[in-house]
Amino acid sequence: MAIRNIRLEKDEILKKKSREVEVIDEKIQILIDDMIETMYKFNGVGLSAVQVGILKRIAVIDIDDGTGVKILINPKIIKTKGEQEVEEGCLSFPNQYAKVIRPKEVTVEALDRDGKKITIKGKDLLAQAICHELDHLDGITFIDLMIPGTLEYVEPKKD
Repeated sequence: MAIRNIRLEKDEILKKKSREVEVIDEKIQILIDDMIETMYKFNGVGLSAVQVGILKRIAVIDIDDGTGVKILINPKIIKTKGEQEVEEGCLSFPNQYAKVIRPKEVTVEALDRDGKKITIKGKDLLAQAICHELDHLDGITFIDLMIPGTLEYVEPKKD
């Protein structure tokens, strides 16, 4: 496994639409492992393949709720319910936070790392994380969706 470089806000790749994964081969398995390791290294709750420079429809999410990492290949949101105003940040936009409106609940269909079809229902933070990462796969960032006037920069903590 390896830590991948995270693409940052000015990188044009973040605006591109990712392609479906046709075959889940060894290269995809390595990418998934690297994405998980990279997400944990930078204390993220989610990471999409585009954020590490790969235009494939893959996202990994772990909201630290004890259920472990969720691996979503070719994910599609099939249902949403309600809405919530939430503060978001992003590993591609270090130290920046803004408020966005997200669904309160989502249901997503995807393939797991073994190619098996899965359905995940998420509420609150999980719903938010799923929507955030799936937006990345379509070239949309939280900055594109922010409530005007809510963007703030927070100084990084000194070690």
